[in-house]
Amino acid sequence: MKRVLDLLVTLVALVIFAIPMILVGLAVRFTSRGPILYWSDRVGRNNVIFAMPKFRTMRVDTPVLPTHLLADASSYLTPIGSFLRKSSLDELPQLWCILNGDMSLVGPRPALHNQHDLLEARTAAGVHALVPGLTGWAQVNGRDEVPLEVKVAYDVEYLQRRSLQLDVKILFLTLWKVMMVKDIAH
Repeated sequence: MKRVLDLLVTLVALVIFAIPMILVGLAVRFTSRGPILYWSDRVGRNNVIFAMPKFRTMRVDTPVLPTHLLADASSYLTPIGSFLRKSSLDELPQLWCILNGDMSLVGPRPALHNQHDLLEARTAAGVHALVPGLTGWAQVNGRDEVPLEVKVAYDVEYLQRRSLQLDVKILFLTLWKVMMVKDIAH
């Protein structure tokens, strides 16, 4: 049932966001040098690596690190990067990963391939068995602002409580936070 919901919602989202995605792509192209999409190696279900696209919000010379580990992340942002992140428009290309089956609408956010501490903690807790999500329980409870141990605890709570009802709740909370621009890293 979860996969069917993923596909139906994603297809509707692609129709709704087709024109905004084209406009964002053009804006990225005309405001900074480099590709429109940034593809990063992410860790999926059972720790399998997959390529995840985002609209590029950082300069092409940015180190491949989680944003919170950069000394001055804002100095690497493109002219529209902050807006794309605050609005979460940079995440829209990940709909491809949902269609492709590498991601789900809801699940733990896919870690970067080099976030070894997060990956080890998730694997030890059994969270690695879940399909990663566009949004998740940790995202609606603080996103990147919570320490690693708390993030993993939210992931474990999702693993234990996962249901269609919880997924719908997380999707609505995500929409609310995006509309209110709450708990979104810059």
